[in-house]
Amino acid sequence: MPAKKQDKDKVLLVCPHCGYQQPEPRTAFSTICKSCGQHLRVQEILKPAPKRAATGPKKKLVTCFECGAELDVSVTAESTICKRCSAYVDLHDYNITSAVAKNFKTKGAFTVELKGWVFNTESIVGDAVIRGKFHGKLAAERSLTLYSTAELKGSLTAGHLVIPAKNHFRWPTQIRVGSAEIAGELAADLRAEGTVTIRAEARLFGNVDARNLVVEEGAVIVGKMQIGPRTAAQQTKLL
Repeated sequence: MPAKKQDKDKVLLVCPHCGYQQPEPRTAFSTICKSCGQHLRVQEILKPAPKRAATGPKKKLVTCFECGAELDVSVTAESTICKRCSAYVDLHDYNITSAVAKNFKTKGAFTVELKGWVFNTESIVGDAVIRGKFHGKLAAERSLTLYSTAELKGSLTAGHLVIPAKNHFRWPTQIRVGSAEIAGELAADLRAEGTVTIRAEARLFGNVDARNLVVEEGAVIVGKMQIGPRTAAQQTKLL
């Protein structure tokens, strides 16, 4: 009977180094392999820690310029090919510090610095930051940040418009955006498909047509507000 109890209290341990099998007490902490002489941690062999899932490079989601297909790409990638239509998709970031006459079409960031000047251009970019001059057509798919030093001529649209605190911007015609966050001063009419947020220090001079409006205490607004979802007839009229 004692022999049977001893067998029951033991387990067959497999050496991870040579594969040799030998009986060891279940509660043993460590032992030596009788074949290769390697030191073995019994509990680590009996209850191995779960393997961590391999973590690949960080990804981001972009859409193809041509067909609109969603593409999962590495955050460090500089370009990719659409899996649906095989179109080339530029992912580069561009930082403009001098005069450039060129069209840009990228899902990356597009920054025009104080001494930068982009002219005679039709550009579609991911995120745009304008501190210098931009003369042409600009479409920022995600965000467009405008500083007081920005000089724009032409047309602009943005997924999300940002006027940073202590900065001002004036535009003669209605600006169409997905949403907007005004922390500085904006003198322009706004039409937003989503929410327009007016921060406490902000001043807005213009009419707002938006689905939602958030106004923090202390903000100044001078203009007409049309807030709420549009009917199909209103939507058609505005197009």
